[in-house]
This record gives sequence, C-alpha cells and structure tokens, in this order.
Amino acid sequence: MGIISQLGAELGAVLATLFGALPYILGYVLLILAFSFIWQAVKRFLTPKADYGSLKTVTFGDESAVTSNSVASVVSIVLIFVLWGAFTGSKLLPSFMHAPGAFTGEGSFTYTVTTPDGQSDDATVSVIVFETGAPVDAPDVDPGEGFAKNDSIALAAYRSALLRVDENDEIGRAEEATVTAINGEAIEPGGSVSTDFGRVELSGKGTPNVYPSKGIQMEPIWLPAPEAVWSRLTEIATEGYRNSTLAEHLGFSLFRVIVGFILGAIVGIPLGYAMGLSNWFRGWFDPIVEFMRPVPPLALIPLVIIWAGIGEVGKIILLFLAALWIMAIAARSGVSGVRISKVHAAYSLGASKWQIMRYVIIPNSLPEIFTGARVAMGVCWGTVVAAELVAAEKGAGMMIMVASKFQSTDIVLMGIILIGVIGFSIDMLMRWAERWLVPWKGKG
Repeated sequence: MGIISQLGAELGAVLATLFGALPYILGYVLLILAFSFIWQAVKRFLTPKADYGSLKTVTFGDESAVTSNSVASVVSIVLIFVLWGAFTGSKLLPSFMHAPGAFTGEGSFTYTVTTPDGQSDDATVSVIVFETGAPVDAPDVDPGEGFAKNDSIALAAYRSALLRVDENDEIGRAEEATVTAINGEAIEPGGSVSTDFGRVELSGKGTPNVYPSKGIQMEPIWLPAPEAVWSRLTEIATEGYRNSTLAEHLGFSLFRVIVGFILGAIVGIPLGYAMGLSNWFRGWFDPIVEFMRPVPPLALIPLVIIWAGIGEVGKIILLFLAALWIMAIAARSGVSGVRISKVHAAYSLGASKWQIMRYVIIPNSLPEIFTGARVAMGVCWGTVVAAELVAAEKGAGMMIMVASKFQSTDIVLMGIILIGVIGFSIDMLMRWAERWLVPWKGKG
C-alpha cells in the first residue's frame, strides 16, 4: 500500500503539472491553427486556380501531394524562439511581449500580534525583492512605539523567506504571543493572505513566510533567455570549455557517432539481407535481433564498460550496437517488401539469381535502408550523450553532463541545440543522398 500511495502521489504531481501547462499547450495549438488559417487564405489568393496541385482531390497515398511547407517551418521556428523569449523576459523582444515576470521592487504588509491576555498590536514589514544576482540589504526602519515592532526583509526574486517577527518584538513567542492577522485579515497557522507583492503564509509554528509573486516567466536557472545561451556559445567557441575548444568537443562526438554508425551499417545491412533471403539465417538470427532490438543502448553501458573498458573503444561499441539492430531490421524489411511480380518478371526475362539481387532486390530495398539509416543516426546521436558519461574528456555529451552538475543550464541548452542542429544537418544530408541515389523511391 505504501508503494501504491507513493505512486499515486507522484502521478498526481505529474497530472497537476500537465494541467498547469495545459493553457500554454492549448495556446500553442491555437497559434498553429491561426497561422494555418492565415496561410491558407493567403495561398488561395496567390495560387492560380489552374495550378495542378490545387486540382488534386485525393492526397492519401500520393507522396507528391503532401510536402513540407517551408512557410510553416519558418513560422514554427520563429514562434518557438518568440515563446522562449516571452517566457524568459528576453531583451530581444519588446517588453509588451513578455509574459508576466516575477515581482521585483518594494512592498509591505502589516501583521497583528495578539497576546494571551487579549492585547493586540500592529507592525509593518517592508519587503524588498531584488533580481537574482543583485543582492540588496534589508533597510533600517523605524521600529514604532507598540510592543510589535516594524521590521524589514530583503530576498531574491523567485525565492521565499521566513521572517521571525518576534525577534525584535517586545512580546514574542516566548510569551505565547501569536500572529493573528495579516493586513487586517484573520489568519491561522497554515493559512495565507494575498498582498500587493505576492502572498504571506503562516507556517505551522506561526511564523510569517513571505512569498513574492513568481509570475509565469521561467527562472533563469531553469530556462535562461536566448541571448544568455548565445553569449555562452560565443564564450565557449572562443575560450573553450574544460581545456578543449567547442570544435574539439563537437568533433569528438561526431567522430564517435559516425564510426559507430558505419560499423553498425557494415554489419547490419548484410545481416538483414541474409535474414530476408534465407530461411536458415532468418531462423538463426531473428530471435537474437528481435531480443536485442527493444533493449535500450543505455542498459548496455555497464556491460560494455566491463568488456571494453572506459576508453574510446567502449563508446564506439555502444554506438555500434545502437545502430546494428536498426540497420539489420531495415535491410530485412527492404528485402521482404520487394514485390514478387518484379522478381517473376526478371526471371521471365532470363535473369540469374545474382542479376535479380543486383537489379531487383538491392534497388528496391534501398529506400527502407535509407529510412533505417536516418533512424539509426538519430538513435546514435541520442546515445552519444550517455556514451560520453563514462570518463570522457571531450564531447558534446560530456559538456552537457558536467554543466548539469553545476546547474549551468545555459551550457546544457547550448549543447542540446548544437546536437539537434548537427543531427538535423546530417538528416538533411542523408535525405539529399537518398534523392540522388534512390530517385525511384515512391514511383512504384
């Protein structure tokens, strides 16, 4: 029952987070639909009615009918950066586009202290909330004349702080005096009262806890602004990170991924062909491939370390295993997907088995192999971060993991963006190679 209750509590926290993010998700979806509607209206105005694409009524199964809309791609990327800047208070955007941020500045609240014999007195607390990284001392205030003395507190934005009001009061907790009201509103331990700067909550022991409003912007330690990430990128590009330049870090990661992928393709493609053409090889290797396919590469890290150590060999073996099974399955699917009518036609024209392999099997399986290669490269890029966890001195994954230990979120984001850009560039290069090497894809 303890485990079930713990899982229930964690699930409740996850659902609460999702429901909290739901308005932003819906807003993003509405923006997508709005831009789509606007673009369709513009397109109908600009596109000639005699255009061949506009005359198509059936798009399912027609690969030429649905292509990536470059305008939607540009708007999507720009919108992501605008939302990023809006929820981080980026200086790249005008202030009216910023989401409400955390409160900074001055505020105050009044608390009421009541003694056991019924005496009451009010005191005012001056609150100063400063921006993170720019600390300000609490100001000196006139204590006043009653037994409850005025006080002050300074705290950083996004933070909260307990204020022991009885430390300077003449009658405090030792005399069983308690805080009974905030800004004239009755309060009990565990309750809270809204103020002009946020809210004041009374702890279980009756101590006011000051909570300045956090707004809906992200705290820089969790999500820095785009210009902060760019500044970190230029700094590391010129000065390096942990005794290595940025080019060296990215170069080592790229080298490991490419070598691991190539080795996986060299072994996986012939294995897939053998499984697709031979019952014996299919029966022999199919259980092995299907057993290893769902095993994530991360689960193999301890075994790879035991077998190959913590050097470069172990990292490349891990990436090799990440690509091997994907390439084998892609090649096997490519061979199995060749239309039997093409094979029969080749046989009827007097082709030998090797000619059928050369002119029928291989050309018709290449589209599946290229698709598998793109998937395998993506998996390798995702695995390289884990591969560089183990005693790596250089690499984008090493940068991300080391930076995360010191909560350097700007470096983490920079590494993620660079890995994504390089991975996307490789995918585009592979698509171009596929169009050049396999021009018959999708043409029957």
